Parts: sequence; structure tokens; C-alpha cells
Amino acid sequence: MVKVAHIITRLDFGGAQGNTLYTAARLNRERFDAVIIAGPGGMLDVKAEPGRLVTAERLGRDISPLTDLAAFFELRALLKKMKPEVVHTHSSKAGILGRLAAASAGVPVIIHTFHGFGFHPAQSALKRNFFILLEKFCARFCDALVFVSSANMETARAAGIGAPAKYRLIRSGVKLGSYPAKIDRAAKRAALGLRPEDVVVLSIGNAKPQKNPGHFLEAAARLAPRHPKARFVFAGGGEQLEALQAEVLARGLGGTCQFVGWREDSGELLAASDIFALTSLWEGLPRSLVEAFKTGLPAVCYSTDGVSDILKDGVNGYRLPLGDLDAFCAALDRLLGDAGLRAGMAKAAAATDLAGFDIDLMVRQQEELYAELLGRKGLKI
Repeated sequence: MVKVAHIITRLDFGGAQGNTLYTAARLNRERFDAVIIAGPGGMLDVKAEPGRLVTAERLGRDISPLTDLAAFFELRALLKKMKPEVVHTHSSKAGILGRLAAASAGVPVIIHTFHGFGFHPAQSALKRNFFILLEKFCARFCDALVFVSSANMETARAAGIGAPAKYRLIRSGVKLGSYPAKIDRAAKRAALGLRPEDVVVLSIGNAKPQKNPGHFLEAAARLAPRHPKARFVFAGGGEQLEALQAEVLARGLGGTCQFVGWREDSGELLAASDIFALTSLWEGLPRSLVEAFKTGLPAVCYSTDGVSDILKDGVNGYRLPLGDLDAFCAALDRLLGDAGLRAGMAKAAAATDLAGFDIDLMVRQQEELYAELLGRKGLKI
């Protein structure tokens, strides 16, 4: 039996966290014994199977040299005690500290999945280059570097992160069979205060700077006067949620735009909507976009890394220059104002080839990768 330790910064809502939980629960129990090591206080801690979540008390998202050093020693001690054959890290902070700790603890196989990067265009050149340097250094300790999108892989290649021979593409998985969700559309809309005739624009994500929810709110403010039946719904909580809710009221948009916080029914919300919107400034590959296409919604998104893998501009949606709010609003304006265009793009969205995004395929691909890398080290399952 091979012991696998997945290390992630914290089990908050998000694609990386959801996929890590699913992988740990679904790896073949006859071959693998998986645990998750995560920092404390995650909202998804309760979703972990009993006995399969280990808390690293010092591991947190904020950068703090002394605390991070303590987290490194804590992780190393945990790994020395567990003696896993495989350490698989996720997210930027845990990816750096976890890989260093695993190498120091003598773990035979070390893997990191990039669910996006800790560096992005919005950072200063100094900060961005520092994070790239960290990733280059930590890549030296990896037996494989996994990417959730082809665009992310090319970003790493261009930045010189790791040896391309170590690169693997394993898509961020979705339970495709769950979409589109079967709902009473009128009842679902009524529960949200929406009318049957409304044209509903939905976004799903963390209310934090990466997801750029302020642009979603601004788009609602600009387009509502032109489209009286348009309604804007943002599903997701986070550090900016209360401020965004207050701004909606302050700008008199209470009847047009709502930030509903975290929801367990995102699939049903998609099925009750007409257009999917994503204002993220950087991404690995947003699972919500995969879910939207499987539901049959056209999408309007900024052109972040993972988006370009599946959104074909002018076919199943619109892909706009990063942060160009004017272009974003213009594309959304076209979809809101043209029911025929909306229907055509919805059909194309539903026809998008998403077979590579099946979550159970993702788990099998990880199992195959573990077996291959263990075999190279002379270790058998």
C-alpha cells in the first residue's frame, strides 16, 4: 500500500480544494492510502473523510517569514512521521513549503500541481520575478509538474520553470454527469427573486482580488439601464463580499445585482441562468467555466490562462483582453440584446468537447502518474 500525502494551504472553497478532497477520497484503496495535510480553519474541512485530514497549525495563506519557517519544520516533522512514498502539493504557499519539506524529509516521489500561479501580471516586476525564482528553485525537487491547462503549461515553459520533460497535463476535473442540473427553473429563479422573463448573468468564484468581482458589479451598473430585464448574480464568498454587498445598495442596484455568498447549489444556479461571466485576472483553469459550458451557457470572460483552452472567441462565448472592462461590457451587451445570438452560442457551449475534464478521469491519471514515478524509483505498488 502506497502512502500519499496531499498538501494544500487550506481547504477553502475552490477548484484546487475540491479536486484534492475528491482525489483523496477516490484513489484506489487497494493501492493507495491518501491523507490531506492542510492549514487550519478551512470551510471545507468538514468535507474530508474522518481520519484523512491532518492539520498543519502553522500553515497559512499570508506571507510571514517566521511563521512560514515554523510551517516548514512542522510539515517536515509530519512527513518524517508519516513516511509517505508520494507527496503531492497544491496551491502556491503549500507548494513551496511542502516541496521543500518533502525533499528535506527524504520523500521518494514529489509532485506539484499548478492550479494557476502565485505570480501574475498585476504584481510589480520585483514581486513577480521573486515568485518565479521560488518556483524555479522548488521545481528542482519535483519528479513531475502537473498543469490543469495547456496555457498554464506554456506560461511555466516561457518562465523557465522546471524541465519540460517533467510536465504533465491533468485537467481540473468536474463531475460532468451532474450537469446540466435538473431543476424547476421558474421555482429556482423565484427563490432568488428573479422573474421567468429575466436574462440572468451568473458568475461563480471567490469574492477576492483574483476574481475581480468589482468588474462584475461595474458591468451590472453600466448595462442595467440598457437592458431592463438583465439580472446579475455573483455566487461566492470571501474577503470582499460584505463591501460588495454594501456597494450594490449604495449604488441603487439592489433590484439588479446580488452577491449571494457561498452556495452549495452552483449547478442549479447555472441551470437557472442564461449567460456565464468571469472577470478573473488570473486562473489555472476555472472549473465553473467547464460547468457553465456543460450546462449550455455562453460565456464572457477575460482571457486568463485556462480560459483560452476551451473558450473559442465568437463561438461559445467571448474572450476579452485581460482587465478591459469596456470590451467586457460590449460583449455582454451583445449577448444580452440578441436572443438569437445567445441561443446560438448556448448551443455551441453545450457542444464543447469536455471529455478531458471528467473528474474520475483526473483521478485515474493521477494514479497512473504515481505508479510511473514510483516505478522509476524502484518502488512497487
